[in-house]
Amino acid sequence: MTTEADSFPRRHARTLRFTLGAPRSFSVAPDGSRVVFLRSGSGTDRANSLWVLDTEGGGERVAADPRALLGGALENLSAEERARRERSREGGAGIVGYATDAAVELASFALSGRLFTAELRAGTARELPAPGPVIDPRPSPDGRHVAYVARGALRVTGAEGEDDRALATPESEEVTYGLAEFIAAEEMGRSRGFWWSPESDRLLVARADDTPVRRWWISDPAHPDREPSPVRYPAAGTPNADVRLFVIGLDGTRTEVSWDRARYPYLAHVHWSAAGAPLLLVQARDQRASLILAVDADTGATRMVHADEDPTWLELFPGVPCWSPSGQLVRIADEGGARRLAVGERPLTGPQLHIRAVLDVSDDDVLVSASAGEEAADPEIGEVHVYRVNELGVERLSQEPGVHSAVRAGGVTVLVSATPDRPGSRAQVLRDGKPTATVPSYAEDPGMSPRVTLTQGGARRIPCAVLMPRDYAGDTLLPVLMDPYGGPHGQRVVAAHNPHLTSQWFADQGFAVIVADGRGTPGRSPAWEKSVRDDIAAVVVQDQVDALQALAADFPLDLDRVAVRGWSFGGYLAALAALRRPDVFHAAVVGAPVTDLRLYDTHYQERYIGHPDEQPDVYRRNSVIDDAGLVDAAEPHRPMMVIHGLADDNVVVAHSLRLSSALLAAGRPHEVLPLSGVTHMTPQEEVAENLLRLQLDFLKRSLGIANGDEPR
Repeated sequence: MTTEADSFPRRHARTLRFTLGAPRSFSVAPDGSRVVFLRSGSGTDRANSLWVLDTEGGGERVAADPRALLGGALENLSAEERARRERSREGGAGIVGYATDAAVELASFALSGRLFTAELRAGTARELPAPGPVIDPRPSPDGRHVAYVARGALRVTGAEGEDDRALATPESEEVTYGLAEFIAAEEMGRSRGFWWSPESDRLLVARADDTPVRRWWISDPAHPDREPSPVRYPAAGTPNADVRLFVIGLDGTRTEVSWDRARYPYLAHVHWSAAGAPLLLVQARDQRASLILAVDADTGATRMVHADEDPTWLELFPGVPCWSPSGQLVRIADEGGARRLAVGERPLTGPQLHIRAVLDVSDDDVLVSASAGEEAADPEIGEVHVYRVNELGVERLSQEPGVHSAVRAGGVTVLVSATPDRPGSRAQVLRDGKPTATVPSYAEDPGMSPRVTLTQGGARRIPCAVLMPRDYAGDTLLPVLMDPYGGPHGQRVVAAHNPHLTSQWFADQGFAVIVADGRGTPGRSPAWEKSVRDDIAAVVVQDQVDALQALAADFPLDLDRVAVRGWSFGGYLAALAALRRPDVFHAAVVGAPVTDLRLYDTHYQERYIGHPDEQPDVYRRNSVIDDAGLVDAAEPHRPMMVIHGLADDNVVVAHSLRLSSALLAAGRPHEVLPLSGVTHMTPQEEVAENLLRLQLDFLKRSLGIANGDEPR
């Protein structure tokens, strides 16, 4: 019998899903001599230290230890820093991010709202005097200055702590300089708001004014004595923050960058390198048009380098646009039915590859991550690989089946690989393509290996992962648990070990668990992702149904006992499934769902179903509820457990409260599990552990499954 202390739910929660102790956030020195990374001290230690690996000798050393730097004191995070971590889904502690100079000799980081730097060659760290709380400190490329944000002001100090001063001070409490606004951080993948010039003499600085954004209030009903926290939330169809961009010199000179902000209000990406003028990617609000602009840093004028249009939407990609060292534009484009890499005017990849991100650009090639395109001979279900691409062709660097990414500089590549047959991930240091070292991981072994089959289901060849109990002998039909995310930017069917652990735990309690990535999920083709436009509800539910029914021909599935569980978009999908297809789904666990699509943010919601003032019927059709109650709910009633964190500022608890009210008005029994003080991430150990146990109990009760031994 497994004890409670070492049960999977407890260990899964304690280890942050077995990620603690694993090295991450790699940087490689341009001469290839050093690899810098973050890692905590064990599989249960949340506090990351900054480490340096000597690539020649293979030895590693601590460059900054948060416990030593704080003298054992507890961290004290500002509200702004907590919000930044929520946007990036950061559950760790200690040093959770850092930046370096161009030579990767000086690193800077914030710790408990204070400013620190580390000399990476010497392996020493110290605090610099700075008004706090400090956010996102970044050294200049020459290592002589550090810029950072404090109380909405962009400040700069000398690398020795001298001459600290504000370069841009907010004009009101609603204005910040140097920070990404909510939409950029949550939806665009832009987590920063200032960029150094290659010459280290000036910066591009974003100014975000939240005054137009509507104010919402997040309260904690468990503590009625506490004032609600105001949140500026740009719900679909409502005003966004006003974002401008300035070139600000170290001498205080200030020039505004000009572009047609009325037509292209979204500042999605900024790139500034020695290879050319600063590049901006700006997007129209409907996300069907974008411009890549080059900035004259002296005058603020911009010229168009490239324009894109798409009748559905334009996707944003990590690492692009950027200049190659020779001054050619590097971008990713949806062209000819495929997602291609283009350098200059020439596409360098074809329909066999589905490009996901640009990882590095050198004189000789472009390093990308990609999955198999729809025209590839082998579908390679759930795999993502690293490729070198140039005019001579394409070379795959990652060989074993799995999910891979990389960081590269100076002839040294750090290849991070997660595979189906090995727990966690492995970080290999390659020099000229040959392994020279492995960065040790202190992550805990989960103590189980998923019994997973990666396959495809139905006429659309929907990617699926099927997990069976590890002790299943094959003699009975099993109740089914559909365990999807099912939406954009959320691939769950991956050729890796740890992402399937929770599904395997549910399988070991007596379920056949199915994870299906239907239309709208990433990794296959632009058409696959964009087929949910204006019909995000019906399409995603139908693909879950099709996958389930197709897999029943090959797996022992009891189609009279089918449940579905999910979180965020997965929670939305679970609610839709139980309400609209009760003939297929017999119970649902609905976690942090978006129920009224008008209450979710502009950039996400308008990308998929347009503006609510222009398409109100589309919003109603795709919502779980609207002002009249449940939308298109069918009979019979199915048991539903609704779970939501009361402190969630991304999918606010109003979604679940309104769903519960609509269910009650329709006479539909359901359970509601409110989580006091919990955000969208549920990082608290006890909460995360007990959520799994309570979901299991609900599923067994709802499907009429007798409780046997204690869950493992």
